[in-house]
Amino acid sequence: MTNRTAQLQRATSESSIELSLDLDGTGMSDIQTSVPFYDHLLTAFAKHSLTDLRVRASGDTDIDVHHTVEDVAIVLGQAIKEALGDKSGISRYGDALVPLDEALVQAVVDISGRPYLVHAGEPAGFEFHLIGGHFTGSMVRHVFEAIAFNAGLTVHVTVVGGRDPHHIAEAEFKAFARAFRQAKALDPLVSGIPSTKGAL
Repeated sequence: MTNRTAQLQRATSESSIELSLDLDGTGMSDIQTSVPFYDHLLTAFAKHSLTDLRVRASGDTDIDVHHTVEDVAIVLGQAIKEALGDKSGISRYGDALVPLDEALVQAVVDISGRPYLVHAGEPAGFEFHLIGGHFTGSMVRHVFEAIAFNAGLTVHVTVVGGRDPHHIAEAEFKAFARAFRQAKALDPLVSGIPSTKGAL
């Protein structure tokens, strides 16, 4: 089995991203995006998906965090796709139900090659809340959208319940991480690519 790693860079007039990951890591992370709460969420993703992740990002956060957050998610999705290779031997599917105090989130991942996101259940007004004073709640969905579409994942994220925006957002990332951890795992019972089509 070859190493499931990737190292990518992306530079635009809005941001500069350097990212490397190892899908068969231990959850180590070294993340500096210049957006503190996003660092916190990506650190949780790395830890709970057992993906080693290093990110260096800078951008026009004096305007808004949107460009930097989105561009990191795009590169993360691209790196996941590259590291997965032909997807031979993977479990393919994963699901998780994760609590964080009063918040409860379910995530389901299919490494299908077909990008799709279903995202539901965040309470009214969540998308307008500034978490940590800088990270708009609407960015949570946007991150999952960018990852799913660039990695070729089908992702369902459902907030079952929750009140505190910090808890809800973090539970979403942890649930996604746990589901992705199952889906990317190498299954000794799987021979070749887990699809009747022979490709994912």
